[in-house]
Amino acid sequence: MSHSFRLPEILDIARRDGKVTVEHLAEHFGVTHQTVRRDLTELAESGRLERVHGGAMLPSSTTNIGYEDRRALNSEAKHAIAQACAAAIPESISVFLNLGTSTEAVARELLRHHDLMVATNNMNVANILAGNPNCQVIVTGGMLRRSDGGLVGNLTSQTIQQFKFDLAVIGCSAVDQDGDVLDYDVQEVGVSQTIIQRTRKTFLVADHSKFRRSAPARITSLAEIDTLFTDVPLSPSLAARCQEWNTKVVLAE
Repeated sequence: MSHSFRLPEILDIARRDGKVTVEHLAEHFGVTHQTVRRDLTELAESGRLERVHGGAMLPSSTTNIGYEDRRALNSEAKHAIAQACAAAIPESISVFLNLGTSTEAVARELLRHHDLMVATNNMNVANILAGNPNCQVIVTGGMLRRSDGGLVGNLTSQTIQQFKFDLAVIGCSAVDQDGDVLDYDVQEVGVSQTIIQRTRKTFLVADHSKFRRSAPARITSLAEIDTLFTDVPLSPSLAARCQEWNTKVVLAE
């Protein structure tokens, strides 16, 4: 079956089953795994599917994909973004890292930084930075979200309000063309908003997939972000808005 006929059928299978796998599609169409991966990449780049480990699923504007799938998604882009972000973080400052696999990637790049005080509501970030003896780690309280090690809720926000950070590095689930930074969990959004209120400067780390997704809850606008770290150029209209807002955009190699 030709490429032009496979893509609509892949979408039909995804609508029927909710998810497609590389292995099943290769067997179904009688093609190689590499061919299926190219098809899924094309569908993902056009926003019609969301790539996950071993396959793809229909994108949702109300439900995030699972943590393990998110951790494997766009890992090379997240690594490049994290390197660029960490390079812009000086030593001897206080930093807040919030929830998400992108901020966890930043934490790994901070393992060689000295004299940092890092606060976080992300148990994974805390465990990563426990490996840096030159970094003081503060974990907020809050309700544990077992799916990804996140701490959320009023107690988390109350703890954050006791601090004034030099810098916050936040992640998100989506960024729309109006420049709104979005997420799925309302409790997490409230915590992120508190973080932004209690920091002198805010960095946002967001790979290209975040600009093709939607989520229902608004965290903030890119107008309130000092620097956006991403891996692909923004659309001309969004890039123009960032310039108007004095939001710096850093493209990771």
